Amino acid sequence: MTALLHVDRSGSGEPLLLLHGMGSSRRDFTGVLPQLTERFDVLNVDLPGVGRSPALAERPRVPAIADAVERTLDAEGVSRVHVLGNSLGARVALELARRGRAASVVAIAPSGLNVLPERLFQGVGMGAARVVLRTVAPLIEPLSRTAPGRAAVLAPLKATPWTTSPEEAIGAREGFADSRDFWRTLFWGLMLDVPRGLGRIDCPVTLVQGTADWIASGQTVRYLPLIPGSRFSPLLLAGHAPQSDRPKTIVRLVEQAAERAVSPVVPLRSGRSSGTARATSTR
Repeated sequence: MTALLHVDRSGSGEPLLLLHGMGSSRRDFTGVLPQLTERFDVLNVDLPGVGRSPALAERPRVPAIADAVERTLDAEGVSRVHVLGNSLGARVALELARRGRAASVVAIAPSGLNVLPERLFQGVGMGAARVVLRTVAPLIEPLSRTAPGRAAVLAPLKATPWTTSPEEAIGAREGFADSRDFWRTLFWGLMLDVPRGLGRIDCPVTLVQGTADWIASGQTVRYLPLIPGSRFSPLLLAGHAPQSDRPKTIVRLVEQAAERAVSPVVPLRSGRSSGTARATSTR
């Protein structure tokens, strides 16, 4: 069986799963983590092949990534969970909802419904970012120490990249330069992904997109007619990964989605597995 994913777990309350996008790691939620842990038991995961998580042995399609996430939730003693996802992580969040594993979902710029020209544009852009960041990888840590340096690293993803934390810049290095399965994930997880069965989703879903998101353009709203009861919330002055652009708004959207859930979320069992990589979240 594929090894479990790395998860940082902190806070208390109903379980909330954080799923980052491609080109980042669990560090991309640094801007919202302190507020989320005040209400939720937060599980912040590195997706396969990123950060401290092993790559998948099988093709990293969205269903396979979701399988790995589910195994990790099982090991953590969590059955149903609220989910906040971004980009590829948002697409995985919707797959978890389709399987009945999510109690509520806030999906920021989910991938999957882009048309062929958009897929080619995104694929070329992501591939170019991989090459550039691998080339300058030794410089990212020193660049992360200053606001101008972080802006240079994160400008494609954030509307206000100078407001980000050093952790988020390191996350970009982990997601682009250091990713151990970047090209397979780009091909199978993004370029060829076609969502199916979205009409079976029965939990509250809030679709979110930054108005300054040039990566995903207008594809998020295409999910609205496919997911029963879903809502759309645009984020002004926010980019593709807006966790640090509009942290208070994102936290509020997560809280509102959780409040709309039909029933409270309870743990599958009281104990937590020792098989999942564990660490204390850096804030």
